[in-house]
Amino acid sequence: MKKMMRFATIGVWLAVAGCSGPLVPDVFTETAALPKIYPDYTDVTVPVNMAPLTFELDEEADGMIARFAAADAEIVCSGKAQPEMEDWRSLAERAKGGAITVDVYARKDGQWTRYKPFSIHVSPDSIDSYLSYRLIYPSFVSYEDLTISQRCLEDYDERVVYDNMLCSFEAKGQCINCHSYQQYNPERMQFHARQNQGGTVIAYDGTVKRVNMQTDSTLAAGVYPAWHPWLKLIVYSTNKTNQSFHTVHHNKIEVYDTQSDLIAYDVEKGEITNLERDTTELEVFPAWAPDGKTLYYCSAHYVKQDSTLSRNAEIVKRAKELKYNIYKKSFDPETMVFGPRELVFAADSLNRSATLPRISPDGRFLMFTLAEYGVFHIWHHDADLWLIDLQTGEARPAEEINSADTESYHSWSSNGRWVVFSSRRDDGTYTRPYFTHIGPDGRGTKPFQLPSAAPDFHRHFMRCYNIPEFMRGPVTITPQTFAEVLKGDAIPVRYVQHLTK
Repeated sequence: MKKMMRFATIGVWLAVAGCSGPLVPDVFTETAALPKIYPDYTDVTVPVNMAPLTFELDEEADGMIARFAAADAEIVCSGKAQPEMEDWRSLAERAKGGAITVDVYARKDGQWTRYKPFSIHVSPDSIDSYLSYRLIYPSFVSYEDLTISQRCLEDYDERVVYDNMLCSFEAKGQCINCHSYQQYNPERMQFHARQNQGGTVIAYDGTVKRVNMQTDSTLAAGVYPAWHPWLKLIVYSTNKTNQSFHTVHHNKIEVYDTQSDLIAYDVEKGEITNLERDTTELEVFPAWAPDGKTLYYCSAHYVKQDSTLSRNAEIVKRAKELKYNIYKKSFDPETMVFGPRELVFAADSLNRSATLPRISPDGRFLMFTLAEYGVFHIWHHDADLWLIDLQTGEARPAEEINSADTESYHSWSSNGRWVVFSSRRDDGTYTRPYFTHIGPDGRGTKPFQLPSAAPDFHRHFMRCYNIPEFMRGPVTITPQTFAEVLKGDAIPVRYVQHLTK
């Protein structure tokens, strides 16, 4: 039953947006329902250093007032909830280890209604200050118009790391992908360029070079990089891929590996070698454990059966049979020797396929993506995040994180307390970054969307965020510098049977 209420404001007014005086209504009806807001930030947990969470009322109303309160301070906003940066930081600091209480009021037909208050929990665990990602349209028609961009998570500042169009000229197009960093260090990074001016760009402590990783002894250039935690060593998968475009199937695009292998590249010596070279295995997605002594990766077993079909055609036909399991190899940093593979998670026993293993910085948990089949789960609507406790071997779906739609690329923060992942939960088409706090037991909090200065920004932004990666700071090398390196000569690698120190 609704009742008339009177409300007296208390505390320190940190900010008042959209008015010249107090905004909180003193006469209103009250409802037990939570407000419908976009993005949905009700009862989420955020880092103390995260940019302000902005939102708008996601239902018809003549006006809205939002009050954020913690300890002896408050912020009041009208129209849309858009706290000022400094006011939010002050309020978050007061709420650290506790919560910001949010009251939302809506005016309809001249009458104010106060919704059930909700909390924004403020964790004392901070988050890395930067995030980088690839911005691309969800279509292969205009794939050249893409960037690798970086965003400061402590505010809304976004800048381009590299623009694909800098080396695309009419018919001579380019495609950039797979940006990666050694231990979250923006001064030690790499990304790939395909087609025109192709190669792998590697930046290491001020030196930038373009490398040609193709050799007669390897399948192709390297992709899906995994930097060793401290050695100048990167493990890649090397793949020959194929694509299908569906007009009826709900997974509109399918990407297949027709052949794949693992290769290791010595950044300093410019040497490369194969790790497996097994034609019956499709290896992909390497990832190092933080101790640098174990390499995880995924592999699907495939043996050609139909002599009347080409390998590519048969893999397309048998696509739903491809089930990737998670394996690991021991590694000795002193001798640079990899051990035999060991099974970590048999996804095929569940009639599923596992991809994208990522290990928490403390070595305790392995997060991966699981779907019905295949390797390119970002286009699979059934893809979910799973966690393996590497101490107990227990594997479980991260139900508290997952949604009814795609969860795919993910990475851990440097302190291991946060995970960012790409999700299509918002509209089923565009992947957007979501964050969750991971507790000591490996359980996540309700995910929240990357905050924007304008609450409805992502409803109008027609690009996908792919491969979100945390960084301790920004990349300072200019896009033009990267372009000049790509326009120059590529340094060839030398194939060796075994890497040595």
